[in-house]
Formats: sequence, C-alpha cells, structure tokens
Amino acid sequence: MTRKKEQQDDDRGANGPRRFALMPLAATLLTGISWPALAAELPLSLTDKAAELAALLHGWKLENAAYFGLFFGLVAFSTTTALLLLREQRRHARVERALRAEMLSLRGADDLANLLMGSERQLLVSWQGRDAEPRFEGDPSIIGSGAPAQRALAFGAWLAPADAAALDSALEQLRQRGESFHLTARSLANRFLDVEGRTVGGRAILRLRDVTIDRAELLTVRSDLTGAQDDLRAMTTLLDAITYPLWIRDEDDRLIWANQAYLRSIEAANLADATSRSLDLLGERTREDSLRQRQNGGAFSARVTTVLAGRRSILDVVEHPTPSGSAGIAIDVSELEAVRTDLQRQMDAHVRTLDQLPTAVAIFDGAQQLIFSNAAYQQLWGLDSAFLASRPTDGEVLDRLYAARKLPEQADFRAWKNEFLTSYRAVDSQETWWHLPDRRTLRVVMNPNPQGGVTYLFDDVSEHIQLESQVTALTRVQSETLDTLKEGVAVFGSDGRLKLFNRALTDMWNLPTELTADLPHIDVLIKACRKLAPQDEPWIDIRGAVAGLPDMRMGFSCRMERRDGSALDCAAQPLPDGATLLTFVDVTASVNVERALTERNEALEKASRLRDEFVHHVSYELRSPLTNVIGFAQLLGDETMGTLNPRQRDYTDHIMRSSESLLAILNDILDLASIDTGSLELTPEVVDIRPTIEAAMRGLEDRLAESSLQVIIDAPDDIGSFVADGKRVRQILFNLLSNAVGFSSPGQNITVSARKRGGEVIFEVKDQGRGIPPEIKARIFDRFESHTLGTRHRGVGLGLSIVRSFVELHGGRIELASTPGVGTIVTCIFPNERYESPSDGRSAPQAVPPLAAE
Repeated sequence: MTRKKEQQDDDRGANGPRRFALMPLAATLLTGISWPALAAELPLSLTDKAAELAALLHGWKLENAAYFGLFFGLVAFSTTTALLLLREQRRHARVERALRAEMLSLRGADDLANLLMGSERQLLVSWQGRDAEPRFEGDPSIIGSGAPAQRALAFGAWLAPADAAALDSALEQLRQRGESFHLTARSLANRFLDVEGRTVGGRAILRLRDVTIDRAELLTVRSDLTGAQDDLRAMTTLLDAITYPLWIRDEDDRLIWANQAYLRSIEAANLADATSRSLDLLGERTREDSLRQRQNGGAFSARVTTVLAGRRSILDVVEHPTPSGSAGIAIDVSELEAVRTDLQRQMDAHVRTLDQLPTAVAIFDGAQQLIFSNAAYQQLWGLDSAFLASRPTDGEVLDRLYAARKLPEQADFRAWKNEFLTSYRAVDSQETWWHLPDRRTLRVVMNPNPQGGVTYLFDDVSEHIQLESQVTALTRVQSETLDTLKEGVAVFGSDGRLKLFNRALTDMWNLPTELTADLPHIDVLIKACRKLAPQDEPWIDIRGAVAGLPDMRMGFSCRMERRDGSALDCAAQPLPDGATLLTFVDVTASVNVERALTERNEALEKASRLRDEFVHHVSYELRSPLTNVIGFAQLLGDETMGTLNPRQRDYTDHIMRSSESLLAILNDILDLASIDTGSLELTPEVVDIRPTIEAAMRGLEDRLAESSLQVIIDAPDDIGSFVADGKRVRQILFNLLSNAVGFSSPGQNITVSARKRGGEVIFEVKDQGRGIPPEIKARIFDRFESHTLGTRHRGVGLGLSIVRSFVELHGGRIELASTPGVGTIVTCIFPNERYESPSDGRSAPQAVPPLAAE
C-alpha cells in the first residue's frame, strides 16, 4: 500500500506542469505579482516564451490589450499554482525519505529486540492498563515443560508457596501503583528464576528469566547455608534449653562453645567471660585424664565430684573426641545418689521388718541366686543358715526341698521345676497353691522384681482353709436351703443392712446382681422395690420392723399389690440376735383365680344379657321390617298393582333375592344365638330321607342352572326315614349344597349320598371343586370364617358353623375330607334312634363368650 501511494505521488509530480501551465499567469493577474518576480519563479523555458509573447503583444493593438491581459493573468495563476505544487512535492518527498529511514531503523531495532529476546530463556507478560488482558511473549517453558504461557500468572502452581505469595503481592503493587520490583524466586522444580517488574510507556511489564548456572549454584548454596544456619540456631536453642551442661573444645582443648546450663554451673555471664577468667566445669586432673583418654582414641566417662553454682554435686561426665576437638556432657546424679543411699537404708529397715513377719519371704536376683531370706523362710523349710548364706540358686533350693519330700508330689519334677522357674520371665505377679505331703497348704506368691529376679512369699493357710471350708459348707447348705424356697427371704442385721437373701427374692423384685452384691441398707432396697409396689404404708411398716429401735421391733404381716397385677403376702419377724427376717409369698395365683372367677361370672351374666337383647332386637327390629320388604317385593312381582317393564321386573327380582339372602343370614344369626343360649328346641318328626334331599335341592335350582352344575342323588330307593327335626335337616343339606355350588366350576357334578349303617344315618355331600388347603381346613367350621379360595362365592361364614351346631344338637357328628384340586366331602352322621325332647339334657354345646375364649 505504501508503494502504491508513492507511485501516485510520482504521477502527480510529472503531470502537474502540463495540467496547470496556464494557472501561474492567472494567479499573477489576480494577486498582482510583478513580472520580474514571476520570471524569477518560472523555469527558463517558460520565461523565454513569456518574453516572446510580451514582445508580440507589444505590437498588437490596444483594443486587444484587455484580452491579452486576461490571458496572461491566467498564465500567471497557473504558473504560481505549479510552483506551489512543486514546493509541496519536494517537502513530501523529504518527509517520505525520513519516514522510510525511520521505518528501516525500527525494523532493525525489532530484529535486534527479537535477537536479544531469543538470546536467553525468558518470558515477558505485559498489561496496557489496569483492567487490560495480559500479553505473553517469549519462551513459556521457563515455568515448566509443555506448560502454556497463561499458567505463568498462576504462581502457586509452579513456585514455592512463600515466593508465590511475595510475587503475587509485588505484581499487585506494580499494576495498581506502578511500583517496580526485582526478586529471585524458586520453582517447585527447585530452579531459580529472576523476576523483574516495571512500567514502560504506560505498560506494566513482568519479566521471568532463568538465572545463570553460576548464580543458580550460588543461590542454591546460599539457600542451603540459610537452612543450615536455621538448623544450627534451632539446635543451639534446644541445647541451651537442656538442663545438663554441654560443651565443645577445640584441638588445643580450649573451650569454644557451651550451653547456658554450663555457664550457669560455672557462674559465667557468657563464653568470653568464662574464657577470660579461665573458668571450667571439670577439675584439672579430670581434664588431664579426659585428654589422655581421648588422645588414645577412646571416649572419656567417669563419675566426678565438683561444685556447681556453689553447691557440691556428683556428675556423670562423658566426653567424646571429634575431628576438630571434643564434645562433652555432664549429668547431675546427686539426687540419684541420695535416693540410692536412702533406698539402702529403707531396704535395711525392710529386712529387719521381714524377719519379724510370719510369712516366709525369699528374694532371688536376676541370676536366680538367693540374696535375702527371712527367719520364717528358714523355719518353714528347715534349711540351715550356712546353706542359705552360700547364696544358692533357686533350682538348688528346689532340688534340696524335693529330696527332703517337702514339695508337692509331682509325676515329672523336672518339668514342674522348669515351669515354676518361668516366673523370672513373667511381667505380672503369679499365685499358686502348694499342698505339701505333711498336709499343709501354702499360698505361694511369685512377684517379679523391676531390677530382675523374683520375690517369693510363702503363707501357711492350712488353718484358714480348714475354717473357711467349714464356713463355706455351712453357708452352701444354708444358701441351697433358702434357694429351694419359693418364698422370697431376706435377713437384715441390727444395722439395717442385708445379710442373707435367696434367689426368689431377687427374681420377685427384679433386683440387679450388683445391688444385692453390696449388701445394701433397707432404705436402698425399699427404693429399688418401690418401682413395682409404690404404696407407702407397707414400706413404712417394713422399715420400722427392720431399722427401728430394738424395743419397738414387732412382727407384722400385710398384702401388697404391685403394678404388674401380682400380689404378695409380706411378713416380718424379729430374730434373737437383733436381726430381722423378712419373707415375701407370691399369692398372685390364688388372687388371680378369685379375680378370674368373679370376672368370669360377671362376663357370663353380661353375655347372657347381651344375647337376650340381641335376639330380641333382631327378632323385632330387623326381621319384621325385612319381612315387609319381602312382602311388598312379592306384591310388585305378581303385578297386582300394574304391569312392570322388564327393567322394573329385574329390579324387583333383585330385591327379592337380596332380601331373602339377608333374611337367611338373620335366621342363621338367630339360630346361633338361640343355640348359644340353649333356647333352641328341636321338633322331632319322621323325616323321609330322599324327599328331604330333593326339597333341599329345589332351593338351589336357579344357581345350579346358572352355574351349569348337576346334582346326583345317591340313595337307595328303600332307604326309608328316621326321626329328626326335618326343618333343621333340610337346612343342613341346603347349606352344604350351597357351599358345594359356590366352590364348583361349570360342568362339574355334585353328589349327595345317604346311607344307613348300623344305628346311624349318614349324609354325604361331595363336590369336584378346588378343595380346601390344610391351613384353612382346621378353621372351616368356625364362625365368620369365610374363604373364597379364588372363586366368586361370597358369604359371612355362618353356614358350616350352623351345620355343625345342628348336627351336634341332634347328637351326631360331622366330618370333612378335602384334597386341593380334587374336591371336598362333608359327612353328617345322625343317630338312627327315636329322638326325645330336649329335656333329656342332649343339646348343642354353648359357645364360649369371646372374652373368655381369648
């Protein structure tokens, strides 16, 4: 684009005089420039031509002077304009040459800058303003291999935490206030970077560059030196805090360092003070011995006596040689020596005390040698003083005692002895019992010593064990006697604390074992028992009988009612030794029987009243309105009041069927209520068996036709009759057939059989339905047990219950056999005898009221 502009300027310079040849003349006329001045500005060719033209015009006529004047004015104007254009063109040419020279200089500077930028690894980040986006130039690998340049500003990702925080703060000050900075930072890769920030021409520039190898090594060494100095200061601080004197000497045995404890011990203000005054912790002889020992290549160690801060002390001194001298430490053991001396005095006193004890004591050291034994030990085993004074080993003592048959009899003495001597390796005390051949019993305690070895204690407990066994036997007999009692027994001492009790007492009052184990006072026991029996009066009497004044203790008895419904009879009886015997007898069973009889009698009376009221209510309040409904439905169905359309006739038939079903349910309920109250009486008559079966079938003809079922009557033609209540027999057969129809599938057969066998009449209803599962079979004759078993049959569950009640009321029995998937057979067996009136006592068993049954 620059070259195109230059070409345009050249075209203007070449064509300008030709385009504007007449303009200088016009400009001369308009501006009044004189011809001499104009001739000086025009080129030589134009001046000659103008002179020729002027000579020519001079000869012309005056009338044409005006035209020629105008013409020359235009020529002067054009010439002036051309001159001005040439002047301007020369000025632009000079400016263009200057700009081209400056551009070439800038290009050279840019190449030089790129050369300088590439001469070392560095990265520049610049910002034009506070809110401007950063500009990255240079090598981004300086912050990490393969890392993008934008990661350079995430200082925490590649710089040490301290350096990252310092650089972040300095950069913020640079961008906000223009404050320059220069620092050296260490990256996480343990490399040093030279970081510089400054402002140039309104820009904030951050420069990151690698530190040279020499300088990096210098910085690494300086960093290591700083760390070593910090460690040295920390170590020096730690050593100054130690209460033991520490020191370091050079190869000439001069003191070059000491901690504060050392300076305090020699009462010196500092190391220079100690050196100038020739103060030293160790005496001259000790120092000579230490120097001689260290010169031989060994460490010096000795216990010396010296003066520390004006106080005589005993020190354990250790001084080790070092490459440039020696280092030592002194530990004050004055208190340890004092304690050791005091311990020796106490041990001597303990020895004198142990000699007076009846318990035999023997102490063996870590080498299993006897170091002490008291007089009771020598007397117990009958050992002579010379043998004990020879410091025998534990094994030698055991061998001598075993040879004298004074130890327990053992099948393998060697194995027993080895096991016994394992107490030297034990941590805790061990206890065992020795039954000696002379019928003595020893309690042996083996106590390991902290310094090694074992202390044996031999205690003869033969008499104690004998007495304890006698007491234990008596106590066991007494406890077993009390524990066999069902009554709770407690014996309280004269101090009101529990002395003796049995298991029945704790079980009766739910007393925790930890409570009774402490043998509590009567007040504690009463507080625990109040949770079950909160009454105040009996507990006041009990406490008075146990903890009252001796003269006012009297026997008494009372009955206590507990929250759980149980009842206890409590009795207190004073004993001759000031103790009190307290007994608790559980009378809940007898009280409950009494309560149950009373409640049962009340319940029976209430149930009887409820039955009577129920039967009366159903009979007069439900049955009568239902009968009216059935009557009106029949009246509508007969169309005596007018003709009904098909839908009305269907509604009327539905009302009839529903009302008759409801009436049948009410009749069943009334029959059951009458049976339960014993008010149902049978009407004996001669019942023809086959006609009775057919009569029962006629009530199910519609259901049979609707379900496509067929009923087969299997009865001999000459089966005859028997004596029973015909209405109830038909009701029995109707309910059985109704159940068979309900649980049969279309196309199946139902068989009703009748037989006479011996003195019995047997009716049997068999279907081919789903059968009854075993878990339902056990409850099939219960009231209100209704099971659909996947069929559409619905009922309230009274049919089979009534069947069983009517059969049993006749003195018969009912049986049921069913196989799932095969069918069900219900058999009713009636006695084939003349039925007497109910006054002979044969009636259906009364039902148990619900509350009593539960």
